[in-house]
Amino acid sequence: MSVLIPLLFLITAVSGTAIVLIRDPSRQIFAIAANGIVLTILFTALQAPDVALSELAVGGAAVPLLFLVALMAVRAGTADQESGGDGR
Repeated sequence: MSVLIPLLFLITAVSGTAIVLIRDPSRQIFAIAANGIVLTILFTALQAPDVALSELAVGGAAVPLLFLVALMAVRAGTADQESGGDGR
């Protein structure tokens, strides 16, 4: 257990850094979801199951889903404007 916690902290730092370094928004959304899952595992290892469950629901599912829907809406709006639509 003494090796597991520092390893999880390292993986958390790497996944957080990956979110910042990835430039493609759709890949960044999946990196955010992966970071939420890594944080869930870390909180479980730190014996905080209530925080882990909240992180799984929010950081692993809700936030990436909202970002994905927003990205799709922005891309659909951009494609509509480029094709000469009126935006309705």
